[in-house]
Amino acid sequence: MKPQKFSPAHHLPGLAELVCSNSLRGDSLDNAVGLLKEELRRLGSLFMEAAEATRVPAGGALAVDRDKFSAHITERIAANPLITVSHGEITDIPPEGIVIIASGPLTSEPLAESIKALAGEYLYFYDAIAPIVTDDSLDRGKLFAASRYGKGDGDDYLNAPFTEAEYLTFIEALLSAEKVPARDFEKVVHFEGCMPVEEIAARGVDTLRFGPMKPVGLVDPRTGREAYAVVQLRKENREGTLHNLVGFQTKLTWPEQKRVFRTIPGLEGADFARLGSMHRNTFINAPALLLPTCQLKSHQRIIFAGQITGVEGYVESAGSGFLAGVNAAKLAKGLDAILPPPETALGALVTHVTNAAVKHFQPMNVNYGLFPEIAGKIRKKERRGMLAARALEEIDRWINEVNND
Repeated sequence: MKPQKFSPAHHLPGLAELVCSNSLRGDSLDNAVGLLKEELRRLGSLFMEAAEATRVPAGGALAVDRDKFSAHITERIAANPLITVSHGEITDIPPEGIVIIASGPLTSEPLAESIKALAGEYLYFYDAIAPIVTDDSLDRGKLFAASRYGKGDGDDYLNAPFTEAEYLTFIEALLSAEKVPARDFEKVVHFEGCMPVEEIAARGVDTLRFGPMKPVGLVDPRTGREAYAVVQLRKENREGTLHNLVGFQTKLTWPEQKRVFRTIPGLEGADFARLGSMHRNTFINAPALLLPTCQLKSHQRIIFAGQITGVEGYVESAGSGFLAGVNAAKLAKGLDAILPPPETALGALVTHVTNAAVKHFQPMNVNYGLFPEIAGKIRKKERRGMLAARALEEIDRWINEVNND
């Protein structure tokens, strides 16, 4: 619907705008999202093409320049003669034809009501996004450049070290800060993977320094040791002029964000290019409503994709969307919809969200716990490597099968 209408969290006019973070998370096969990225590369995903073309240094993670990422996908879509892009808000689900609903976590109210009328129910929780600061406003004398455990080029992150006294002062300021209240009729349910920093701090004084402010693996070259706690700043763009406060999603009011986050060493004079905010995340009860292929059980011409199905994360949403596109093409040709093997990252994720417990359904990131076990006794250290190797064999086999259909 952009640029005619924007959600509360979107600002760019183009497609594929990344809101919560510019990081697509880990890029190695040691974690399941790294495996999912590799599967999408092999599948020819435009999402991964854009990510590789616009990546910025981020240690062991794959992070992108979000403006260039959006522009890359927007240009590729606009240049395709078989695609017509229409701008405008959709308020009703088309009554016939093959339809993909990929309206995302910020589905507008009229369309959400249309989905509710068709599907019978939908759920929601809240996401929060982290602030971004300008590089030239930072006090470099109080920061040090390092990636955790020396991964990457060593300067992918800036780190603000805390003494114990500084940390306790920061926690006190954070817990006493004013938050943006939820509306009276809204029950706020947070997703654990995008928990506001002040909510984490409220769970105990040491919770943050064992979470987003963990100093482990970050040795300050000036002291030769780890600090009591650390705030990491990740490059937001290739030029390094902007930095994202890693793990600092927040629902504090904007004046309070400036006051509290300027108590971080090195950020006393920080200029905030973007302040954090909280936004609603709409998703359906996928296990109750969808077939394993993400087709609506009651109207199989309708396919759901992305975060509205209950997959959580940019890469997971892109994988879900890729599969929806493949299946829309299959249905258009009069063929049955298909599903990757459950041994693959994409197959395991989609199988989970369409087969999880209906009563307590929650959004899910891809993780190795979703994969079918490998028979026999396997050392924990070797398990992920074996699961990844099996998944890549299965995705290659599946690609060959699909291409031969």
